[in-house]
Amino acid sequence: MSDTSEDDNEISFRVKFLGRVEVVRPVGLQILDEAAQSLKTTDKYSPEKAAKKSKVHLFLSLSGIDILENKTKFLLYTCPLSTVSFCAVLPSSPKVFGFVAKHPAADMYHCYLFQSKTFSHVLVSVIGDAFRISKKEENIRGGRDLIVEALRHKNKMLQKENSELKRRLAGQTD
Repeated sequence: MSDTSEDDNEISFRVKFLGRVEVVRPVGLQILDEAAQSLKTTDKYSPEKAAKKSKVHLFLSLSGIDILENKTKFLLYTCPLSTVSFCAVLPSSPKVFGFVAKHPAADMYHCYLFQSKTFSHVLVSVIGDAFRISKKEENIRGGRDLIVEALRHKNKMLQKENSELKRRLAGQTD
């Protein structure tokens, strides 16, 4: 089921969190498949793999994806949309979907896998749309910053020219 907040800038879905796996590449269905296979094999050294499937709230906004524990609302993970590089439904299991995000502080990628009986394709579509909108807004902001910087530079050049002309004019009258 999904809920939207009052300002409609955030949407949440209750899904099963299958786990988070470190991956070597940022994109590709093969990465999703490898991550799913990795979660199926138990690893006594990785508590993330050993964790039972848990229900979580997946909150999606234009700023990022938050994964909250269902009962306590404890924030498990947060991924800014700018770090998300790939999102898809697992072809071999249509109820399973995931996304790959770059770790904000380290040079590594993690694949987050979820299961939903009915919303997998919808969630992938919504995450993709939010990612595209976020990138578009980022580019617009970046474009505005570039324009502002160009105008500052032009203003500085005109001020220098104005000072030079004032100096010449003062030199001619003396």
